[in-house]
Amino acid sequence: MLVIMKNDATEEQVQRVIAEIKNMGYRGVPMPGAIRTAICILGNKGAVEESRLLPLDGVKELMSVTKPYKLVSRETHPQDTIITIENVKIGGSNKPVIMAGPCAIENEKQALTTAEIVKQYGATVFRGGAFKPRTSPYSFQGMGIDGLKILKKVHDETGLLTITEATDHVNLDDVEKYADIIQIGARNMQNYSLLKRAGEAKKPILLKRGFAATIDELLMSAEYIMAGGNHRVILCERGIRTFSDNVRNTLDISAILSIKEVSHLPVVVDPSHAAGRRDYVIPLSRAAIAVGADGLLIEVHHDPVHALSDGMQSLFPEQFAKLMEEIKYIYK
Repeated sequence: MLVIMKNDATEEQVQRVIAEIKNMGYRGVPMPGAIRTAICILGNKGAVEESRLLPLDGVKELMSVTKPYKLVSRETHPQDTIITIENVKIGGSNKPVIMAGPCAIENEKQALTTAEIVKQYGATVFRGGAFKPRTSPYSFQGMGIDGLKILKKVHDETGLLTITEATDHVNLDDVEKYADIIQIGARNMQNYSLLKRAGEAKKPILLKRGFAATIDELLMSAEYIMAGGNHRVILCERGIRTFSDNVRNTLDISAILSIKEVSHLPVVVDPSHAAGRRDYVIPLSRAAIAVGADGLLIEVHHDPVHALSDGMQSLFPEQFAKLMEEIKYIYK
């Protein structure tokens, strides 16, 4: 249920409605819009007693929310959400944000070298894994806290924002301390205790779609984060498992359109993990931008042949330069 406030409703009137919702045994979350504020009622199992809310000063009307996800839905928040981090804006009509860098932080020289390359060609966010959940226990698992410290140095020396994955409650605390954006990976999309912890974080969350998750399941996972109080959520399509085996995963381009139809949250695309091979990354990136993705998450390495993780899908610097020129043309 949504309480729609009048255009001229004051903050005092909004807080009075939230207090009454609390008295009814529910929780009220304000959702400021371009024209008026809506208050989303959470925790009700059935119908809400409208007669207690409609007479309150500043209330225009009550509206039912048909989707199981309330805070994520466009019914609650019709306008596109724009997430601002320092001087970077993600979502809305802003130009696509490019997050680029190696799959994993291997050492300081590798990170800084690659960061300078991606910045030169237009990236505004540096990606690099400090904690790496790998299929094999014998694969490189990342540098951990030392990798996070290198990420912080990348930010300080280049001015690029940074994004890296948190894999559990313990390292989410560390990621929140060192990085600008916290990534929740595909394997953890339905790790609900981790999602609840992410809801308490003060940094934006990039939530990746699980290997076999539906759109509704992805949005319900985002709802966990937003219900915890963190409304700065970015969704990421990174490919799903199908019967096809010609690529690592199948990039669901239609998911971008489907999500944007029902949700106000920004949507970025990770073509690197979808394809698993670098020669597909540029065409898939073009397709993502063409249908309206709010950004790309691209793996780039200054020396992919010798990368410790995902070298086969990491772009060479000259390929990244080509990609940036092509997507600029498509966006225009």
